[in-house]
Amino acid sequence: MLAPPSLIWHATESGKIVEALESDGQAGLSGNEAAERLKQHGLNELPENKHKPLWRVFVSQFASPLIYLLFVAAAISFAMGQGSDAVVILIVVLINALIGAVQEGRAEHSMATLRKLSALKVRVVREGKESSIEARELVLGDILLLGAGDQVGADARLLEAAALEATEAELTGESLPVSKYTEVVSEDSGLGDRKNMIYSGTHLTAGRGRAMVVATGLQTEVGKIASLTSKAEEPKTPLENRLKQFGNWLVGASIVLFVLILAFGMVRGIPFVTIFMVSISQMVSMVPEGLPVAMTIALAVGMQRMARRGAIVRRLAAVETLGSTSIICSDKTGTLTKNEMTVTTLLLPDGRQIKVTGAGYSPEGKVLGTRNDDAALRALLEAITLCNDANLVPPKAEETRWRPLGDPTEVALLTVALKGGVEPEKLRHDWPRQAEIPFDSAVRMMATQHDHDGKCRVLFKGAPEMLLDLCDPATLDLTHVHQTSDKLAAQALRVLAVAEVYNVPLDEAAGFEIWRGRLRFLGLLGQMDPPREEVQAAVVECLAAGIRPVMVTGDHKATGLAIATELGIAKPGDMALDNAELEAMSETELRTSLESISVFARVQPAQKLRIVKAFQSQKQVVAMTGDGVNDAPALAAADVGVAMGITGTEVAKGAAKIIITDDNFASIVKAIEEGRLVYQNLKKVVLFLFATSIDEVLVLLLALLCGYPLPLAAVQILWINIVTEGAVTVNLILEGPEGDEMRRCPTPMNEPLITRPMLRRLLLMVCTSVTAVFGFFLWRQASGAPFVLVQTETFTLIAITQWFNVLNCRSATQSSISLDVLRNRWLVGGLILGNALQILVVYNATMNRIFHTVAIPLADVLLIGLIGSSVLWSEELRKWRARVTGPVQRDR
Repeated sequence: MLAPPSLIWHATESGKIVEALESDGQAGLSGNEAAERLKQHGLNELPENKHKPLWRVFVSQFASPLIYLLFVAAAISFAMGQGSDAVVILIVVLINALIGAVQEGRAEHSMATLRKLSALKVRVVREGKESSIEARELVLGDILLLGAGDQVGADARLLEAAALEATEAELTGESLPVSKYTEVVSEDSGLGDRKNMIYSGTHLTAGRGRAMVVATGLQTEVGKIASLTSKAEEPKTPLENRLKQFGNWLVGASIVLFVLILAFGMVRGIPFVTIFMVSISQMVSMVPEGLPVAMTIALAVGMQRMARRGAIVRRLAAVETLGSTSIICSDKTGTLTKNEMTVTTLLLPDGRQIKVTGAGYSPEGKVLGTRNDDAALRALLEAITLCNDANLVPPKAEETRWRPLGDPTEVALLTVALKGGVEPEKLRHDWPRQAEIPFDSAVRMMATQHDHDGKCRVLFKGAPEMLLDLCDPATLDLTHVHQTSDKLAAQALRVLAVAEVYNVPLDEAAGFEIWRGRLRFLGLLGQMDPPREEVQAAVVECLAAGIRPVMVTGDHKATGLAIATELGIAKPGDMALDNAELEAMSETELRTSLESISVFARVQPAQKLRIVKAFQSQKQVVAMTGDGVNDAPALAAADVGVAMGITGTEVAKGAAKIIITDDNFASIVKAIEEGRLVYQNLKKVVLFLFATSIDEVLVLLLALLCGYPLPLAAVQILWINIVTEGAVTVNLILEGPEGDEMRRCPTPMNEPLITRPMLRRLLLMVCTSVTAVFGFFLWRQASGAPFVLVQTETFTLIAITQWFNVLNCRSATQSSISLDVLRNRWLVGGLILGNALQILVVYNATMNRIFHTVAIPLADVLLIGLIGSSVLWSEELRKWRARVTGPVQRDR
């Protein structure tokens, strides 16, 4: 059996690694040995998160103080022989649990559709023969055959490398490909500097090679990060915290209410069974059992709206958390930028600096300020097309994007050539390649030779500081070119120089030094990974909403700061910090500097986690966006992690709570807006439920204290609490946006569910309602009307005040007296249904017997309606004053 050796792979000679892994550098493992190692070490895969069975998802919906209290009320009702009341309560609780379980199940199903169905295949050498196997079957000592376009299936040490390049953005955040070689590197080299290693999950963009597998499964770098992710502590959402606090308060308040009413009733000599059932009914009334249902539906509706906008929510409460977000820690590559290198600037030998429009690999754009017969421009574009190993495939009929093949830098060169009118296929056919010197990372140049009609054309491209030394000084203004190159580099552009020479064949063995002073300078090209078109507007919207975007990238500091400045993420005077500077900071220094740091560059996974926790320590609600494996720990630890669905790795998706299916940063802003709308509507429901519950309690307590009969029967209280409120509560949750959601500040984490402005509104609505209802009750009592009629009219008046109050709760400032109410057809339908059911309970003989009601004369109905509308007029007056006297004051 093979015991994994404790070698530092990147600092060990390849021959010693082959020997230590008991393999063969040419023939690889035998089939039997590979099978034995697979049995010993297990499959090369990351363990999936265990999915909760449906029954556990269902049971978890009952874990709430509100639900516990309802169970107690139902149990007492059963014990007292009021089985029908208990059944109604239990049905409400059951519906709440079913809705929550179904919605969570839907989210997981949507996640499953995102996962790639095809297993990764890799090429290996076993028993001296090449074969293709699933990456999950790789074992230590296997030899991988590598080529451009391959995805790496396991961590491996290179044995051979020919112009091999890998893109490791998924692991290190670096957007440009990294050149690979076989030489030993320093033991203390960072992950991105281990040029003789290739890592699971990364992709090869150029060249070929052979490598020996040295780590599989959880032992790979991806696996280590996945382990770090699993240990990240998942915080409670703000909504969960507020509901817990709210539920605890309700438990105490309802118990006190129950004791008070029971005591008052017994002092008054009311029969025990009667006053006990009234006390139970009022306790149930005090507990807004519609709130858990409304909360679940609010989050579910928000989730469905977000899904239509390209966001899948894996956990319902994350919808609200996203609405409370105050900090967005965003990866750069592929999230803020297109992850498609783009040439933006050209410099020609005559000193002309030319701008290029368009972004990404689509050749839609123009080379500005040039003519079709511009010979200098044509020479430059032809050179970058011929001295190029990449290809750009046009989209097929059903596709919309051009497909790049090869190094992103070279694909960008092809794109600008197409914009300038060059036809790559025809040009390459006319000038076929005869010889080449592949890109050499030591001198950062490459050269190719092309022949046509007896002419020999040798083309060079590479780093300006290297290639310009080979150029004939007579063909360029060297000082001007160097200055321009430095200016472009300062703008975070990657600068390439291009040169040529005619009729001097390329000597592949002689290298580049022989060309010193012999080349004709053709120009410079500046390219960058451009921001997504929609991101700048999204950043502006975030800032207006009180949300601060912060870039957390694996790219260079200068590049990150330039992009952040262009997008408006970084303000003048803001800092960019790289991994070394961050590592040197103490926790106290980091937290005190956060306000002025807009870019964190070259960060490692553990540092991303540290950044998120630093913001959270300042009571910020942190969203982390990203798509790479390196984002996963921070995605899991953030208050809400947002992963990319197209380019995102499985590790990142598994760690996130929300997945953006279109990889569009602007979708995050829309998701934040939906989250704010959800919480806004939830507070409307809370206001409505408590306004209606408190006025019932106060009317009852006033009657008991003043020595009057009970204004409501126990079953009437339950009817109002369950039927009248239930017909409109959920409907209120479906209110659309008021239009200024993204002009408000984020909800503070410590904000209670009922805020001071809400309490003032609550006080006004309750006082008006109680005055109207209890005053009417006293007047009707004094009039000598039959008590059953007085009780029925009081019962109906409370229902009417609740219908007007639901209109009041639609907005804190906008008038309810408008056709705008018709926008929420669900609420209109609920009001119609509530009226119909109230008519039924008052005018149907069977319902009269059950609910102790009698028919109300039509003239009295009109009077009751007019008195009930008083709650609407008092709130309309308050709204008018709020609009006239000053800035809009929200329910905050």
